[in-house]
Amino acid sequence: MTETRDERVITEALTVIDKALAEMLHRELVSTGEVADLLLDVRSLLTTPAPAPAVPAAS
Repeated sequence: MTETRDERVITEALTVIDKALAEMLHRELVSTGEVADLLLDVRSLLTTPAPAPAVPAAS
């Protein structure tokens, strides 16, 4: 089964979140800047438009 763009974006967003959470769990304090960066990364992943489908060249 082929993965849709939405599933790929969600998978990538979850990967970003999981990685950041793993790093943050080892610290007592997390700056608001770091949290904002994480949220902006996830937002960017979720709002990036899908690339236009490739149009085959005319022979």
